[in-house]
Amino acid sequence: QPAAGAHGEWTALRMIQAYHLSRGEERSEVIVPDSAHGTNPASAALCGFRVVEVKSGADGRVDVADLKAKLSNRVAALMLTNPNTLGLFERQILEVSAMVHATGAKLYYDGANLNALMGLCRPGDMGFDAVHMNLHKTFTTPHGGGGPGSGPVGVKADLVPFLPRPTVERRDGHFYLDDDRPQSIGRVRSFYGNFGMLVRAYTYLLAMGSDGLTQASKDAVLAANYLRNRLEGVLDLPHAGPCMHEFVASARNLGPNGIKALDLAKGLLERGFYAPTVYFPLIVPEAVMIEPTETESKATLDAFADALREIVELARTDPEELHAEPRSLPVGRLDEVRAARSPVLRWQPPGRQPAVGRANGAGAAQASQDGSSRSRREHPREEAASDDAADGSSSEASGRDLAPKASGTRAAGG
Repeated sequence: QPAAGAHGEWTALRMIQAYHLSRGEERSEVIVPDSAHGTNPASAALCGFRVVEVKSGADGRVDVADLKAKLSNRVAALMLTNPNTLGLFERQILEVSAMVHATGAKLYYDGANLNALMGLCRPGDMGFDAVHMNLHKTFTTPHGGGGPGSGPVGVKADLVPFLPRPTVERRDGHFYLDDDRPQSIGRVRSFYGNFGMLVRAYTYLLAMGSDGLTQASKDAVLAANYLRNRLEGVLDLPHAGPCMHEFVASARNLGPNGIKALDLAKGLLERGFYAPTVYFPLIVPEAVMIEPTETESKATLDAFADALREIVELARTDPEELHAEPRSLPVGRLDEVRAARSPVLRWQPPGRQPAVGRANGAGAAQASQDGSSRSRREHPREEAASDDAADGSSSEASGRDLAPKASGTRAAGG
């Protein structure tokens, strides 16, 4: 099975592509909503498709009229998340499904938000032909930090011949691996994938049971709507509720005070909360995506809402103080533009700051780094003096972007 959610997207699209080719149809386009996860268009492009964007309506859901205009016999699939990335259920999903299938295209389900629907409804009943599941988001397996990840894919009957091989089959009461699948898209992962994650997810499913999974989804939806209600009038809520398991607020109402979504995130870090995703989805200006999940207590939800209320009040009364946060963390604010263009990806002993390379181009930067490494081995005293000089020349420009020297770190070129 695929090793991550995005890998699952790519795998499903490869199967859909193989399905169309088996019917003599060379379809070249995949439709993706403007609110989609960025991996959706990336996966489609990696499969060689041209990505066609469908707009969202004023209510945050797929604009059916725009979709109708973009459907044709060139379209291989529509990729859709339901609930979508705004946390809104696509109420017109059956109409959308009928429109897509009428052109011979397939409907693909991005399972990123499946934790809102467990035990409540099934993607297949909504008309989806293929689905990937984010085990890390819905079924307790690791998220981030290197994983290991897993994004298993499920399909309807007409796509089964194209599943990656080998598949697990059963004969005479015994299981075996079947590699004899002539229409398969082939292997998508070395060895047998991160099968330990499948075992862990299966264990979670057995432990929760049907009733437990259903309750988890209900709790996730309840928690999100409770938080949304508590933040009405505090942040801009661009789309009407109710929401599902998450909602997207906007900090644009704080623009006149010079405050952005990033400032809210930094303020939350200062108050002991892991900051939510900001600036996504892209269709919401100054977006703040809030997804409390099913496991948070009412006390935690109230504390989070109170912290945001406090931050917004500070934004209105003393925005410069908010700009200075977080104060209590080892690293305050990174120079993110510089970090992206000139990352410093090496550790230095405590009390030392790395020199900042100014070579142009990746090749020159690598050459500079290689030369610097040789110089350190041959002239350690000169290297120390060089670092001291670099610290003096760069700290003025960076300001609070530098971590305190006592920490011995300097974050990603910032």
